[in-house]
Amino acid sequence: MITAFDIGGSLIKSASVAGIDEIVPIGDAPTPHHDFDAFVGVVRSMIDKNPLPCSGIALSITGVIDHDSGMIKCANIPCVNDTALEVELRQQLNLPVWVANDADCFVLAEALSGAGQGHNNVFGIILGSGVGGGVVIEGKLISGSGGYAGEWGHGSKVAWTSHSWPHPIAEFLCECGNSGCVNTVGGARGMERLHRYLHKENLTSREITGKWLVKDIRSSTTINVMIDLVSNQLAMILNVLGSSIVPVGGGLANVEEFVELLDVSVRAKMLNKPTEPLIIAGQCRIEPGLIGAAMLGLQKIGYYEITT
Repeated sequence: MITAFDIGGSLIKSASVAGIDEIVPIGDAPTPHHDFDAFVGVVRSMIDKNPLPCSGIALSITGVIDHDSGMIKCANIPCVNDTALEVELRQQLNLPVWVANDADCFVLAEALSGAGQGHNNVFGIILGSGVGGGVVIEGKLISGSGGYAGEWGHGSKVAWTSHSWPHPIAEFLCECGNSGCVNTVGGARGMERLHRYLHKENLTSREITGKWLVKDIRSSTTINVMIDLVSNQLAMILNVLGSSIVPVGGGLANVEEFVELLDVSVRAKMLNKPTEPLIIAGQCRIEPGLIGAAMLGLQKIGYYEITT
């Protein structure tokens, strides 16, 4: 019925979608970075591999999509950056096209088939290389003006001090052009940046979390400072949104103890102080981007009614 795509900086993954429970991977291919024709060629080749007649394509892609203008900001894939991707693909492929960013597709998948099932208001967060997020209310993605709804990784932080560090912490420059964004300390690269700043030591995020789990003092300080800074912003956002569950995706979601510590810290800083876990690892562990894109496409063609 449709072909779903999960488009990242490294790979384009695809699936044939006949229904909610009929999402079958087609394959993957390296993502062309600088050649738009090659990019379209990869998408077309995967559509051709779909054993079903294709009535449309739905894409999960890294970046921010302005749903008013259709323009996409995608630094990781320069050939699609600053293009109206939906329009371009629709013209080239002669098919309906729907595009959402990867965080939006993650939270849609979690809201409808993962940790968010049974919750009307779901805020999904990505803690991968950087920080992202998306909002689903009553089964529908909330895009907001410019497509920025849920992008909590950018904008100045609530505080640049931490109970776990005796000195003010510098505001790091973010790739978005601002300084002091939660993205600069909240993901894997942010963890590494913060560790270098605090301890003058270069470690990967995997090394830092590994050492933290065996109670290394330096790594424990880095994690505690990071949790303190990130939880300030996240608690404030949840006070505003009122979400009843927060699934976490990205590489740091695989560190169970990290997610648990973030959850405890956020709940302690919220106004209503929930007694049950609020922030939990996402449950759609197998290709949530593909699942989210598939559900987006099925919604768009009216395949099923949304229930929460």
